[in-house]
Amino acid sequence: MSGLRVLVGVKRVIDYAVKIRVRPDSLGVVTDGVKHSMNPFDENAIEEAVRMKQKKIVKEIIVASCGPPQAQETIRTALAMGADRGIHVEVPAGTDANLQPLGVAKIFAALVEQEKPDLVILGKQAIDDDANQTTQLLAGILDWPQGTMASVVSAGDGALTITREIDGGLEDISVSLPAVISADLRLNEPRYATLPNIMKAKKKKIAKMDPASLGVDITPRLKILNVVDPPVRQAGDKVPDVSTLMEKLKEKGHL
Repeated sequence: MSGLRVLVGVKRVIDYAVKIRVRPDSLGVVTDGVKHSMNPFDENAIEEAVRMKQKKIVKEIIVASCGPPQAQETIRTALAMGADRGIHVEVPAGTDANLQPLGVAKIFAALVEQEKPDLVILGKQAIDDDANQTTQLLAGILDWPQGTMASVVSAGDGALTITREIDGGLEDISVSLPAVISADLRLNEPRYATLPNIMKAKKKKIAKMDPASLGVDITPRLKILNVVDPPVRQAGDKVPDVSTLMEKLKEKGHL
């Protein structure tokens, strides 16, 4: 197996190290003035595509992102990691929070029709909404086989073997190409972009378009009613022995 073309999706999200704050209107989280970066699972997706290219399995890596103008920074990061060219499907700033998994899946289905890739690799989920839906929706729209939550990917004989973690251990599945797979954090260790590659990435092409030009309606199907902070956990009590533990459980009505 060689000469594959791969489409990889990346998303600009609030950096994982940032403390999330709920907006005063309780309809979302504060994003203005907050550090953003590439979704961690998407870093694994890019890394896997680059490793496949180094093994001569892949000949071209196309990276795509849906989001506001700042999403181009995320695309540039992916290009510095080793992607060949980028596609930015621009969604006006302030409305990108309403871009839901179904809309993203439709956008990527349109990009698949346009670019004709042999494989689509997405992150398992985005750390902002934790939906874990786009891969499954895209595979359904395209009627392609899917390998979700991949922790190992190996290629051979026109198919991919995916190892995925399940409740009982590990599961190996085989998917024929073209296919859609999603990357788990255990799939690999993403590389850091070096300064020379960052400079080279500035010269790589990024095509710009919008959902309307792709013929995609991204009208939200779901409505956020309320966003609240999680309840504060109460501190636990230390007990000297089991008998004291049993007494406290009885006092609280747990026994």
